[in-house]
This record gives sequence, structure tokens and C-alpha cells, in this order.
Amino acid sequence: MGFFDALLGGGKKLKGVAPDRLFAMTTAHVTLQTGLGIESAGSAGIVFQPINTADFDEILRDAHELLSGVSEEQESELESADDGHGYRWIILRDPDFEDLVVSLNTISTELQGGGYGDRLLAAVFPFEEKGNRVYFIYNFKRGSFYPFVPSAGTQQRDTERELRLKAQLERELPFEAETARWFPLWEIPL
Repeated sequence: MGFFDALLGGGKKLKGVAPDRLFAMTTAHVTLQTGLGIESAGSAGIVFQPINTADFDEILRDAHELLSGVSEEQESELESADDGHGYRWIILRDPDFEDLVVSLNTISTELQGGGYGDRLLAAVFPFEEKGNRVYFIYNFKRGSFYPFVPSAGTQQRDTERELRLKAQLERELPFEAETARWFPLWEIPL
């Protein structure tokens, strides 16, 4: 079983997508910023498994147009990119953290409403802590968050820091209880 198979649930029937839990990140953001000195990177992304059907493409186009219209009113930038594993990223940049969360929720709601909720993999929120990246990853299949802290310059992770972050934020975020499901995402385009 590969990484994305495990992230997708490995063929097991899992509970439905819980995009409303994404909004817990807005509360956690306040704690990260004021209590821990960890700042938002001003971006966020959603990664999903695209499918080549006309209605799927139309849903993505509609979500993109909706977000593009909103981004004209706000200071948002929107782009998409495919990664080396065949997954698509929609990347948002906005100095207003709440706008990022609302935009990611809009995309996930559009996909779920179109019957493609099972294609959603994760929402990713990058933060900066003393020059290092800290990510909070929301696994749509599990309806929970987990921290991902890569060690600088290597494909290693700082699991001790990840566990401390969980302890510091467990009142604000619904964390994945099984740490074996805290999958690293090494090539995050954020």
C-alpha cells in the first residue's frame, strides 16, 4: 500500500468528508500566533485526486471562478498545480488567514456537493516558526488534523516537535489519534 493509498483509506470504507472541521483552524491560528509565536505563511492549499470527467472539470472550473471572483474583492491569489504523484493542488495566498480557511472550505464543499468528496485528500496550512516550516494537515477522510514538521534540509521529520504541537493545540483542533496516520507530505508546493 502506497502513501496516497493509505491517505485515501486503503480501500476501507471511511466516514464521510467533514469539511466543517476545517474552521477549527481559525481558532488554532490565534493560539499559534499569540501563544506560540508561530505565524501563518500567508498561504494554504488543498490537494485532491483529479478525475477526467466533464462534470468533475466543470465543478473545478466553477469553484475556480467563484474563488477568483472572491479573490478580486480580497487580497487573494489563486493557482493550481499538479504534483509528481498525479495529484492536483489548488494553492491560495492571502494575508487574511480566515479568508484562506473559507476558500478551502468552498473548494471542498463544491467537490463534495458534486459527489467527489472521496477525491479530497488533504488541506495544508503552512506556518513559520523561527525560520522553519510547520504544517498542519487536515485529512478529509479522517476528519482530523495532524502537524508535520520537516527537519531543515532533509527528508526527516521532527516528531518530538509534532507531538508538542499536538499537546499545545489539542483543545483547538480535532487531532488524528493514531500517530501512524500522520503521513508526511514532502513536496508541498506552499
